Amino acid sequence: MKRYAISGLSIVGGVVVVMMALWTAPAADAHCQVPCGIYDDAARVAQLREDATTIEKAIANIVELSGKHGAQSFNQATRWVSTKEAHASHIIEVVAQYFLTQKVKPVAAGADGYDGYLKKLADHHAVMSAAMKTKQNADAKYVDALRRAIDALAAHYK
Repeated sequence: MKRYAISGLSIVGGVVVVMMALWTAPAADAHCQVPCGIYDDAARVAQLREDATTIEKAIANIVELSGKHGAQSFNQATRWVSTKEAHASHIIEVVAQYFLTQKVKPVAAGADGYDGYLKKLADHHAVMSAAMKTKQNADAKYVDALRRAIDALAAHYK
């Protein structure tokens, strides 16, 4: 049986490389999941609104391309569907990973603020549900519902 020695320096170097890769990688999630206390609620809400606008544009292009035939039209429609899916998923991730896990604090049933807590949960759930509906449909009315849901969520973070 062969034994391999790994120096402490190579382990540290490997850890540094991995940490640098993670540190410099583009942020895919809403924010880190450590209790850093660095929050920018307005920026997150702006992200949600930007995603909704992208979904709206994707739906408009999908509708326009749906009557056309040919490989290029099919390719572009497929890309717009993929874009719509990605932005709807991003909305769901931001609400779940940023707002629900880091900003919405539980309040015990019967305690002061419990009704407000339930309202917050319902408003956050409405955004996630509306985003899911935009994934399932290619109709602008679902984007309108998503925007109304985002507006209701945003009211909690002014």
